[in-house]
Amino acid sequence: MSASRVIRDGGLLPPEVQGAAVTVGTFDGVHRGHLDVIGRLVVAARQRGLHSVAITFEPHPLEVVNPSAAPSLLTVGEEKLDALRETELDHIVVLEFTHELAALSATDFVDDVLRGRFRMQYLLIGYDHGFGRERAGNPAVLQELGRTRGFSVDVVEPVAAEDGRWISSTVIRRAVAGGDLPRAAELLGRPYSITGTVVPGAARGRSLGFPTLNLSQPSPRKLLPPDGVYAVRVRTDSGIFGGMMNLGPRPTFGEHDRSIEAYLFDTSGDFYGQEVRLDVLKRLRDTRAFPSPEALVAQIRLDESDARSALTVTPPQGNLKG
Repeated sequence: MSASRVIRDGGLLPPEVQGAAVTVGTFDGVHRGHLDVIGRLVVAARQRGLHSVAITFEPHPLEVVNPSAAPSLLTVGEEKLDALRETELDHIVVLEFTHELAALSATDFVDDVLRGRFRMQYLLIGYDHGFGRERAGNPAVLQELGRTRGFSVDVVEPVAAEDGRWISSTVIRRAVAGGDLPRAAELLGRPYSITGTVVPGAARGRSLGFPTLNLSQPSPRKLLPPDGVYAVRVRTDSGIFGGMMNLGPRPTFGEHDRSIEAYLFDTSGDFYGQEVRLDVLKRLRDTRAFPSPEALVAQIRLDESDARSALTVTPPQGNLKG
């Protein structure tokens, strides 16, 4: 992991930074297409003696300019920043997206934000990128601004997975929403994950012989896969453990609230108050009601066997083309 510096709340680059190589985007999911852009940016920055800077937004721009069209998100809160910190970026800038920011013209965004605040000397953008008011800052406009203001602009072509389909946050959202976690992992370059704090529960799992970690409810903006039982890998302060997750209600006991609970294999201990990350690997079955607690226990034993098998399989990563 790099020592990327996170800058937010109106912060600026350190004074010793004389110039920056910049890319701009929402980066929801920080998927393999995003990582390709960031990797290219880091190389370009080093070649030019600049600092690499990724500028992203909070909240998602559509939540401000068109809330009804705003998508559920692959990464919420610190999840996106955690993924960006895994890269070799020098700086990660989080801009608060406001109506005032949305109203800036492409020229003003370049002059006041990118050049004025972040000393941009090089810009790397996607082929379909647009920023500034009404997304008028397309590659052609930005390249012309670069010619008149003395910064260079490179445009990145779309990145495709092994099957030739372009990688995008939208495609990954469809995979997650449909429960196709291996496909999501292939396009993300890592398993889809849910982060939460371990909170007290009803101890229902413990009474059945399968003590579980109950997670706090994620942001309502977080995209969750369909209700069901999943094989997961659980990252805790005490280490990484295999396990299985129940997402949804517990209809056998007449409990219909949607919850997230995980049973960890081959470990025990007190995890209360810890922030843990569930890497969701494979959907095992639907959530359903059982005629008795004994029948549920028998099914959980089968689920555990299936989950352990899933944990031994390395998710396909595919090859990038672009």
